[in-house]
Amino acid sequence: MDLQTKKIQLIREVLRVKSEEIIDKLEKILHQERKKTAEKEYTPMTLEEFNSIIDQAENDAENNRLYHAGEILKDIDTWK
Repeated sequence: MDLQTKKIQLIREVLRVKSEEIIDKLEKILHQERKKTAEKEYTPMTLEEFNSIIDQAENDAENNRLYHAGEILKDIDTWK
């Protein structure tokens, strides 16, 4: 069974529920699981990663590997 089918079946089951308490519990579980997923996906960068990004940006600036906003806007105008 694919994910879309499972979602539809779950929605149907939820629509049949007549207890607000059960809905509250389901909602709480859903929020807890989404929070866990978000925490896994959004881990903060380390200080070393942060410093590496800054070093690369400074190197790009020193070697004229930058785009200016005006150049980008001109490029966007050609996309139309």
